[in-house]
Amino acid sequence: MKIGITGQSGFIGTHLYNYLGLQEGIERIPFEDDFFKDKSKLQSWVAKCDAIVHLAAMNRHGDPQVIYDTNIKLVKQLISACEQTNSKPHILFSSSTQEERGNPYGNSKKEGRKLLEQWAEKNNAHFTGFVIPNVFGPFGNPYYNSFIATFCHQLTHGEQPKIDVDGEVKLIYVGELVQEFRKNIKLHRVAQSDTQSNTVSNTAKHCETIKIPHTKEIKVSKVLNLLESYKADYFDKGIIPDLSNEFEKNLFNTFLCYIDYERFFPFPLKLNTDDRGSFVETVKLNSGGQVSFSTTVPGITRGNHFHTRKAERFAVIKGKARIDIRKIGTDKVLSFELDGSQPSFVDMPVWYTHNITNIGSEDLYTIFWINEHFNPKDPDTYFEKV
Repeated sequence: MKIGITGQSGFIGTHLYNYLGLQEGIERIPFEDDFFKDKSKLQSWVAKCDAIVHLAAMNRHGDPQVIYDTNIKLVKQLISACEQTNSKPHILFSSSTQEERGNPYGNSKKEGRKLLEQWAEKNNAHFTGFVIPNVFGPFGNPYYNSFIATFCHQLTHGEQPKIDVDGEVKLIYVGELVQEFRKNIKLHRVAQSDTQSNTVSNTAKHCETIKIPHTKEIKVSKVLNLLESYKADYFDKGIIPDLSNEFEKNLFNTFLCYIDYERFFPFPLKLNTDDRGSFVETVKLNSGGQVSFSTTVPGITRGNHFHTRKAERFAVIKGKARIDIRKIGTDKVLSFELDGSQPSFVDMPVWYTHNITNIGSEDLYTIFWINEHFNPKDPDTYFEKV
């Protein structure tokens, strides 16, 4: 199954591209924004795809008409490329609940969805239009993608968030959304196979519009209160909040990704020493999970994996260590040196591959905490070298 994503480098596109890379039987066809400026490149790309998720769009601009014109133009270019190459991929289109508001952005989404549906009906192709609520999650652009991204950035950079309208908002976490895309692609793939083999299947409609349900409805002020508690407890004191609630776990993982890791870590711990020896509190938390202890001999590296949903802490209490982390899909490596003579920790953000190396001459003692018990059937652990 060959899948391409327009807007691959954007907020949702990055998460979807990375998520699909973990699925068996899927080949991702890389997309570059410049393809929309070169007909031959766009046509070549379209011809390679069994399914296309059309995410590319303009969300904000000083002139609302530019937003409308740009988004309609992108849809028409995609349709033209399909027609010129006689390609009939399953197209999935990301629309928005702003369709109901009648603003230029919402109108561009609604009319773009209808244009793609007409193309699919005319060419006997599969089309799915998603009407999506407000999306939040790690790596969103502040002042652009989400008010949550803006609040997280402000709270971790010494600014005070301001609420303009304290209304109820309907939210979905980006990790939940990309699973909806994958599920629908799979359903339509089955339907296409059934059509080709002349069998009957009710697994998916030929053309459909799906209103993606929100997974949380909450007041803006309540979101801000939670984020402010993360700043007060975690950002200032290193205390991990209660992560038993799915929404609050996702919100905390989002918050973590806006911290300037190069300045924030290693986080120093208080070392208490007397004639009996020493004592240090390594993990303060209002959450469950699993705590582990390890020794590592000099020169050995542990890890080289990443998680998509788990929060994790490495605390060095004896010996010398280097912790390296790298965001998936990027080349920049952040390195932190920790020394047990002055105990400290580094927390691992989701979608960052990480490892720990003993760089000293004695055994390294490390305490690990992760917010879930290990489940071999669903480990959420993907190996990739830093």
